Amino acid sequence: MIIDYQQIEEQLVEKFKGGEGHMGTRGVAADGQKIMLNRLTPGSSIGYHCHERNTEIMYILSGHGYYDMDGKREEIHAGQVHYCPLGHSHAMYNDGDEDLVFFAVVTMEV
Repeated sequence: MIIDYQQIEEQLVEKFKGGEGHMGTRGVAADGQKIMLNRLTPGSSIGYHCHERNTEIMYILSGHGYYDMDGKREEIHAGQVHYCPLGHSHAMYNDGDEDLVFFAVVTMEV
């Protein structure tokens, strides 16, 4: 299966998961997975939430920011991967002056 994000219209989401600002997202759902290309604008965040029934992998393509992972701050930069295991909580913040672009996969619910 090929996913061509250039052929998927970006949806602009305000205050995603209770965060601040805007996130652009292009994605598909396949076999219970969510496979997304996301863009978090400068000063925006994804709100703190728990992965009670799934996991998430986020590969940073460009930009930088940080996560609150179970109450601990973790800096993130292009070329790095953030992983949120089952039962853990996180939030993401773009504290830079450019979009934070990342590829994300949310696994099937267990």
